[in-house]
Amino acid sequence: MDYVLLSTIGAIGMGSLAFIVRMKAAKKPTNAKKIILPPLFMSTGALMFIFPMFRVEFLQVLEALTVGILFSILLIKTSKFEIKDNDIYMKRSKAFMYILVGLLVVRLIAKMILSSSIDVGELGGMFWILAFGMIVPWRIAMYLEYKKLFRELHGSGKISTI
Repeated sequence: MDYVLLSTIGAIGMGSLAFIVRMKAAKKPTNAKKIILPPLFMSTGALMFIFPMFRVEFLQVLEALTVGILFSILLIKTSKFEIKDNDIYMKRSKAFMYILVGLLVVRLIAKMILSSSIDVGELGGMFWILAFGMIVPWRIAMYLEYKKLFRELHGSGKISTI
């Protein structure tokens, strides 16, 4: 089986997992730790760049980061919190699910097109940078909104739920 097909199956699996996690998360109150930890966990993926096959040129880094940041805008716009029962919950958004699926489809199509001209290792590195460039601004925006609601709910004290 070739790497592009395997990574495509992996991307579909991860997208499905993200969908399921998001649906479950909306049923439970959130906290700062749940917002901050995913990008920290994902950051370990940067270790892939130790291996030469995953290294990318500076221009490719800029391209992937730019696309990731642009994609994050869609996620930021559809990720909102609400106060319910004296807790902070993520609001359910039908648009978020469509955007998540749409981003996955765009990513898969881009991978199919780019895999013919970019080495699979470099492409993997670029897509990791894209994903990281998407999740970090999104989670920062979520944290800032969470912090605002937390202060509204508990006064202007510091957030101690990390």
